[in-house]
Amino acid sequence: MTILNESIANRIQNFGLDQGEGAQTNLAPRDGKSYVQGAKHPELAFATIPQLLRDAVSRYGPRDAVIFPDARLSYYDLDRAVDALATGFLALGLETGDRVGIWSPNRLEWVLTQFATARIGVVLVNINPAYRLSELEYALNKVGCKALVMARSFKSSEYLKMVRTLAPELDGAEKGRLQAARLPQLRHVIVMGEAEDDAGCWRFDEVSSLGGPAQQLRLPKIDGTLQPDDAINIQFTSGTTGQPKGATLSHYNIVNNARFVTDRIKLTENDRLAIPVPLYHCFGMVMGVLGAVSKGAAMVFPGEAFDPVQTLDALARERCTALYGVPTMFVAMLQELDATPRDLSALRTGVMAGAPCPVDVMKQVNDRMNMREVTICYGMTETAPVSFQSFVDDTTEQRCATVGRVHPHLEVKIIDEAGAVVPVGVQGELCTRGYSVMKGYWEDSARSQEAIRDGWMHTGDLAVLDADGFCTITGRVKDMIIRGGENIYPREIEEFLFGHPDVSEVQVFGIPDARLGEEVCAWIVPKAGRSVDPDAMRAFCQGQIAHFKVPRHFRQVDELPMTITGKPQKFVMRDRMIEELGL
Repeated sequence: MTILNESIANRIQNFGLDQGEGAQTNLAPRDGKSYVQGAKHPELAFATIPQLLRDAVSRYGPRDAVIFPDARLSYYDLDRAVDALATGFLALGLETGDRVGIWSPNRLEWVLTQFATARIGVVLVNINPAYRLSELEYALNKVGCKALVMARSFKSSEYLKMVRTLAPELDGAEKGRLQAARLPQLRHVIVMGEAEDDAGCWRFDEVSSLGGPAQQLRLPKIDGTLQPDDAINIQFTSGTTGQPKGATLSHYNIVNNARFVTDRIKLTENDRLAIPVPLYHCFGMVMGVLGAVSKGAAMVFPGEAFDPVQTLDALARERCTALYGVPTMFVAMLQELDATPRDLSALRTGVMAGAPCPVDVMKQVNDRMNMREVTICYGMTETAPVSFQSFVDDTTEQRCATVGRVHPHLEVKIIDEAGAVVPVGVQGELCTRGYSVMKGYWEDSARSQEAIRDGWMHTGDLAVLDADGFCTITGRVKDMIIRGGENIYPREIEEFLFGHPDVSEVQVFGIPDARLGEEVCAWIVPKAGRSVDPDAMRAFCQGQIAHFKVPRHFRQVDELPMTITGKPQKFVMRDRMIEELGL
């Protein structure tokens, strides 16, 4: 197998030393217009995920690569485990271009599956661990998953029981020969952990031992066919008009974005990056895993899901130098530090993203957690994900009031409703163009063409650029709700609630919340002679949609506030709820 060519490898190795991005004055808008262009250096790497890993293994083989509470792998160990799983996938009959779902919290198996699927050109499909029956069924069928790698259970979610509910045929099926009426393309169910109720399922460790010499010989041949522009990852984003959309990303998209994110925080092979954010998001699998690998850094996973005690213990125990999280995570860790101080003197940098960071929280993170070089990021799944990020020496105010400046090799413009670029300081919709823009939504050309026009990804976010190129996100064209770092689109929840027999009309919107940033609220007009009971509505949602999408507040109303043309006025509903709740 060929490793990255020397020029690319050297660029990745010296990425943090490259001065191309240091010319920060070049990131200012042009001619008073809200248009910015990222630095041209270092160059983009025309490389695949397997090439990225191989380069790290060749440079940093004996160093720590992946650390979980119950496992520690060097880059050499990781490489061997990935190849074993990749040959096992080949033995199952998986082929380049097939789709494999991963449904699990943060576990070693997740990381191995991420690299093993990429190793053979199989498209990894991220499935939110909070998904319930209807969401799981839709996701697996929309992209035609041939195999599903999954945890047996997590928290209150009994994953295997849910799969058996959708595919009762699994009980009598031979391994690898599932024929399920509701999941017609799924053939393999691969379960992590020890064998229990495993009729019809493969064990994860079993798959890793299936491959033999024939499959090993196929790896270099497959490697020669992989192209950086190939689709390699599908991530579902909640739809504004109903069902989630499968944002389809290439090696080229995510390898380069990972490099540029970790360049901004000056990550090197001497760093130890703590990743308590979920792997099913770009934050975990791109900015975290691929970002660390691009620099040969160690990845530290404190646990299956974020827990402030676990995370702080891991930071102290592993002497982590960098940490990722959303603001609510940092708030929880600061509260835990009040109760039990830890030695966080090794910490230096990291990324805070997902929601605005209050100035007081930023100052405490700088001082009490020693993260004086923490940066802020902005992006979206469809742009792989980051398009704006702070520099480590930006002021506290610049890091709290803005999302930083444009990333390398990207263009960003802010436009009005007519599509014209607005002057600096004027609000408009943010659009991004460049290497990071997704290939499109899986098998959804209409919504792909609506989102990407002339190469520009229309984000739906309202933003303002200042004269120095700093970007401030001011609102959302599409009324997206951000709850604790989770992006929630009201229309998806509305369409689900319309399925309730008592519901005539419904509108879902976000209201401010001190801890999570926003909470979900639903106003419902019941059918004639019916009424809406909040507890009954929550029970209707339970087990059908992800817990974070279930409205915190339900209100029965006689009518919805409308414009003259009959469009619901969500801002009026929001203002009334804020007043009613005294927010």
